[in-house]
Amino acid sequence: MSTTVAFIGLGHMGGPMAAQLVRAGHRVIGFDLVPEALAAAAAAGVEAAPSAVRAAAEADVVITMLPAGRHVLSLYQEEGLLAAARPDTLFVDCSTIDVADARAAHAAAVAAGHRALDAPVSGGVTGAQAATLTFMAGGGGEEFARAEPLLAVMGKKTVHCGAPGAGQAAKICNNMILGISMIAVSEAFVLAERLGLEHQALYDVASTASGQCWALTVNCPVPGPVPGSPANRDYRPGFAAPLMAKDLGLAANALRAGNVDAPLGLKAAELYADFAAGAGRELDFSAIVRTLRPAAGAALEAGPDTHTHTHTEQNGTTAP
Repeated sequence: MSTTVAFIGLGHMGGPMAAQLVRAGHRVIGFDLVPEALAAAAAAGVEAAPSAVRAAAEADVVITMLPAGRHVLSLYQEEGLLAAARPDTLFVDCSTIDVADARAAHAAAVAAGHRALDAPVSGGVTGAQAATLTFMAGGGGEEFARAEPLLAVMGKKTVHCGAPGAGQAAKICNNMILGISMIAVSEAFVLAERLGLEHQALYDVASTASGQCWALTVNCPVPGPVPGSPANRDYRPGFAAPLMAKDLGLAANALRAGNVDAPLGLKAAELYADFAAGAGRELDFSAIVRTLRPAAGAALEAGPDTHTHTHTEQNGTTAP
């Protein structure tokens, strides 16, 4: 059964997601502030709207994929998206935003006479293009049931995580695991290099032993073992380092607000913030392995009695 969907935010993730809905036979009316993104979506069959408000006015479901919570809240309220939609429209926010912002967006939608679901995604640009995303949804069961057929078109798995904001909570917890895992895998490869162990040998052992994880077997941070990983194409982003830094920043905010003792999560947020602001700003998040090699060399040269080390960026500046 065809649904009219307004899709707001047609960038690297939103564009392919909207195109999947078109291919499934749904009418998709889209808007993006970037003319090139809107044109690319139009070429894939999305009807280009002159504004987000105009797109929402005809829709049964409004999907947003925006950079931050402030953009979602501003669009919903100050820019009039909620006011423009027909009563009982379902608003599905697929952005990755702060849990508090997700709950505020949900409350605003309900107050305006609509329904709402937060449904952030995991899988990156490749997952959006291949329709293999995982959706983590927060909201009521009825809203989830209404959105699920559309989410199933764009992904391979959809999980109802609980009440409003639960989808965002699951997303930041998942990506905290991923960020910490990538740093651990990268450190292991750097240690292997120093010990004279080939990348392939470490991969062959760890990928079938207790070290196995997604950061190793899908997004391996060194060239060779996993041909499809960004490391084999000069770290061109699948999931960009600034996006990982953003997600870990959200996790760090939640850790502090909840008074949760999580030193690895906080350290990962710090490392990725530095990396994304410097050498990694246009690279995949797995390229953080590059920052570890100079530090490993400095620690070994200092001798076996050295109990602390620093991580250094490629330009030589040192961060604690």
